[in-house]
Amino acid sequence: MKKYIKYFLFITMISSFSGCDDYLDVNTPSDAVPLDNLSMKDILGPTLFNTIYGYYYAELSLCNYTQYYAGYGTAPVVESFNSSTWSNIYTKVLPNIENLKEKAIAQDAPHFLAVAKIITAMNLSFAVDNWDNVPYTQAGKPFEFPAPKFDDGEVVYNDMITLLDEAISALSGASNPKFNLESGDLVYKGDVSKWIRLAYTFKARMQLHMIKNGGVTASDVLSSINNGFTSNSDNFILTYPEGELNPYYATNVQARATSNYFRAPNDQLVSMLNGTTYPFESGAVEVDPRLPAMFVKEIGVDVPAPDTDPWRGFLNGGTGQSSDGEAANTYYKDGGYYTKASAPLEVLTYAEAMFIKAEAAFLANGGTTTSAGATSEAYNAYLAGIEGSMEQIGVDGADYLVDTAVAVGEGGLMLNHIMKEKYIANIHNTETWNDFRRYNFSADVFKGLELRLEEDNSDDEFAGEWIRRVSYPTSELDANFDEVKANEKSPITPIWWAE
Repeated sequence: MKKYIKYFLFITMISSFSGCDDYLDVNTPSDAVPLDNLSMKDILGPTLFNTIYGYYYAELSLCNYTQYYAGYGTAPVVESFNSSTWSNIYTKVLPNIENLKEKAIAQDAPHFLAVAKIITAMNLSFAVDNWDNVPYTQAGKPFEFPAPKFDDGEVVYNDMITLLDEAISALSGASNPKFNLESGDLVYKGDVSKWIRLAYTFKARMQLHMIKNGGVTASDVLSSINNGFTSNSDNFILTYPEGELNPYYATNVQARATSNYFRAPNDQLVSMLNGTTYPFESGAVEVDPRLPAMFVKEIGVDVPAPDTDPWRGFLNGGTGQSSDGEAANTYYKDGGYYTKASAPLEVLTYAEAMFIKAEAAFLANGGTTTSAGATSEAYNAYLAGIEGSMEQIGVDGADYLVDTAVAVGEGGLMLNHIMKEKYIANIHNTETWNDFRRYNFSADVFKGLELRLEEDNSDDEFAGEWIRRVSYPTSELDANFDEVKANEKSPITPIWWAE
């Protein structure tokens, strides 16, 4: 990390947020503004922006593993480094967070300190999910620790749970009326109750990872999620102001229209939406209503495919074909929910919260990867997750929800039903990779899941293997060689909570 020390003189600072149209301009440092002159709200905005973008940068690689999209042509990403995510966490977020914490303590602003702890937990737990052992106790202090030690991933994770608990306690208490979160809060505009629900929901997400090896039970997850998100208004998302472009729109819609490299929806996802993997049974549903709200069926740019052609996604690692051997025809839609120019970037949603609850209740009742039957709590949460996803995207899911392929009843509910709907609702979300790893890429849990094709990289040493961790960035190898070498493992080696 030595190469970044000079960068920390600026710490991605901006002097103020004059309005929502300015808040994306967080990477232009101003050496005319000493850190002491920046308020807590001035620091909070960039840390939130860079936190959300850290997740987005990871999605660009990990969504090839989760088979949400495939690069046009081959593009079967194998080993990944997620260098941009590492950079966001360790050069843009954590140093700012250290400064925010210092100011919050010095000025007796417990709510700012609590939010800083939540942001810390969201970043460092995500770092563990990617790399396992990571800098923690010496992170965010580049002048004191230019080559920080790597801490044990399990220790970091448990400490992040503690930070979330501390944040919940502080946010439940009195604030300092002199300091208002609102102006620097890009997500919740200072609504403390939403921050509390976020902390509980994110804690439940982390606890779900820990059920196998972290000493956490499904009942523990339920205790957290029952205090979590209650509607889509709680979603942790970055909304774009007018004039700014959502990156999925720019890279997948505009790029395709201008004959540049783009990504297209994967066959794994499209087959769940078009009724191939889970055939619809009522006769009233031809495709999942979310499919045409997100994608378009074309045989060329702005050239519609025949109505009689089925929706066909791209095989990851293939050369443009779909699973039936025909040419793929499904692309991101200009104006689609995720690819409008102003579409938000998402980290955590109400729909996911409901699927966390459904899974936890299913497991707490003794459910397994192949068993059928659940409690009303699990089944109702499953349906609520679907409804939340439909509402979020803005489609009518009434017929879908009563189709017997979806409305399986308490007695027919299986884990694969929950995970199928979570997979669809969490499109682009790296949490799906965590789900895959938690269940060891099980085809019982993720129906139809198959390895990417290896047509153009069969000589790769990881061909035919599932990727289970991210490799440390080469920049960190150059800057912190001894720690990287002491902690690096093969990309096909599980991280601690998935062993």
